[in-house]
Amino acid sequence: MTKQLTLVCVASLALLFAACNKAEKEPTPEVEVQAETAAKGEITQHVEGDAVLFPLDQAAITPKISSPVAKFLVQRGARVKRGQLLARLENRDVAGAAEDAKGGYQQARSAYLTATRASVPEDFQKAELDFEQAKTNLDVQQKIFDARQELFKQGAIPGRDLDTARLNLVQAQSQFNQANKHLESAKAVTREEAIKNAQGQLQSAHGKLENATAAVTYTEIRSPIDGVVTDRPFFEGEMAAAGTPLITVMETTSLVAKAHLPQGDAQALKVGAVANVTIAGVEKPVEGKVTLVSPALDPGSTTVEVWVKIDNKKGELKPGTAARIAIAAQTAQDAIVIPASAILKDDAGKTMVMVVENSAAKKREVSTGIKDGDDIQIVSGLKAGEQVITSGSYGLEDGTKVKVAAAEDKKDEPAGADKKSGDKE
Repeated sequence: MTKQLTLVCVASLALLFAACNKAEKEPTPEVEVQAETAAKGEITQHVEGDAVLFPLDQAAITPKISSPVAKFLVQRGARVKRGQLLARLENRDVAGAAEDAKGGYQQARSAYLTATRASVPEDFQKAELDFEQAKTNLDVQQKIFDARQELFKQGAIPGRDLDTARLNLVQAQSQFNQANKHLESAKAVTREEAIKNAQGQLQSAHGKLENATAAVTYTEIRSPIDGVVTDRPFFEGEMAAAGTPLITVMETTSLVAKAHLPQGDAQALKVGAVANVTIAGVEKPVEGKVTLVSPALDPGSTTVEVWVKIDNKKGELKPGTAARIAIAAQTAQDAIVIPASAILKDDAGKTMVMVVENSAAKKREVSTGIKDGDDIQIVSGLKAGEQVITSGSYGLEDGTKVKVAAAEDKKDEPAGADKKSGDKE
């Protein structure tokens, strides 16, 4: 019995020793990951957003008077110049009113010329002549009275002759005073007021003529801008109401992509910044420049409106098309750049990366800067030349042994390689 127990113990010890040796010989497991080397270079932040294409300039031309359309001179799609005649409205009534106003103006002008060159000067000259005659008559009567008074004192003439001379002198003085007042009135009032009255009538007639002439011009619809006719909703003979768009003209040689961006993104943008506009149906992005960053927020969406101007001289792009803009904001030179897929967040919200050190994954806290698509700038916590895990780092413990698989090798694998391996299993 004792001998059997001894044999069992020896066998157990042998098995235990063999198991320990086997455990010591098993290699430490490695996790296969993908990694890239942090490199120095230039990185530019691009602000992106959805946009809609608008014409550079647009005019919805509305008539100022209501009148039927007499004739259209352009069709949709026609290219027009500033000031070009596009349509005519019926204008026989306003043309007649203009002729009537023209006649009234000519009458007022004739009356003004008569007042300034004939009537008023004649009245003034007559007043001057009457004044001179009255003054001469007064002087004569004064001399006669003085002479007769002297003769009367000498007893050479009777008293009735002196009384007659005195009466004639009084009458002459009265006529002189009246002529003097009439002359002063002609100078101060009659001449100036007559001219002002004639001038006022002339100005009134001129205003009526201008109004009537303007009404005639309102029946001629002209383009205020260079562009293309994009809308013409009426037909000849239909009533065009005042204030209702009759023809729409758009300037489409250049378009503006208008986007509403978050305030934080828009703060990094400046007028003149280069932008790429991706448009549905267009193979390559179109290059443009920022022409406006709104100084105020949109009250409805609390976003900032941004305009990007693009060239459209070939006319391939259409207003109203949806687009996607990418605007170059700030650029960092000589920056440490890694793929954004390498960035992790721990439970505390810290930004981390997994760095490959001595074939092991090591957690490293970093600070990030500019992000541009799949790339991101590392401001601190990482040096150029260090490897960061870009794929397979999720769930890795700090210090885990890793094996870096080259991305180029995976891309070069023939299609169906995994399937063949599975078939072998």
